[in-house]
Amino acid sequence: MSQVVYWRRELPPLREQVEGEHELEAESPHLHYDFGDRQVMWSKCYPLLVERAEERIRQELVRIGGSCAHVVHEQVTAKTDDAESLFWLRGRFLFVMYVHAKAS
Repeated sequence: MSQVVYWRRELPPLREQVEGEHELEAESPHLHYDFGDRQVMWSKCYPLLVERAEERIRQELVRIGGSCAHVVHEQVTAKTDDAESLFWLRGRFLFVMYVHAKAS
């Protein structure tokens, strides 16, 4: 299987068996800002957050022994450090882990 992380409406292969729900947190890189548009900073950080979350989910699949994961919920919060002019996103991701179905 080339794709192992499925997001929201993407469905994992039907041959896989549900193992259980798991949750993890990830952060985007911290980016400097000039008190500009917060939406611009969000649009820069969000793809990086998703990339890091997917990397963490892949690590969990290897660690726990899963074959693929389906992200079913995410909660993303914007964070700032005004003293350092930094902006980043922190996300909590709920995913269902699947394992290969046992042969009958």
